[in-house]
Amino acid sequence: QVQLVESGGGLVQPGGSLRLSCVASGTTFTSYGMGWYRQAPGKQRDLVAPITSYGSTNYAESVKGRFTISRDNAKNTVYLQMNSLKPEDTAVYYCNLGTNRGSPLHWGQGTQVTVSS
Repeated sequence: QVQLVESGGGLVQPGGSLRLSCVASGTTFTSYGMGWYRQAPGKQRDLVAPITSYGSTNYAESVKGRFTISRDNAKNTVYLQMNSLKPEDTAVYYCNLGTNRGSPLHWGQGTQVTVSS
């Protein structure tokens, strides 16, 4: 049974940085595409940063140049480095299998990111 656990969220000031981690258990994900998604209150859950099994990325325009997704297959972990954070980045951040909509079987708790003064 695959489980995905996100961590690293918190309260940060505008312009600050956070590094999110997503650890997969129950499987190795060397051959899986992965993605970071986010959902703000009253909004749809959107893909912000995918990474394919071979390392290709395609950031949402809203985060391009500020966020970086990376993966460490040996640790079954995906990271999201978030710099120059803005209040509009406030959301619950999720990782999942897949580079488009995410696997419906594997959504976890997510980790809250709040950008505020």
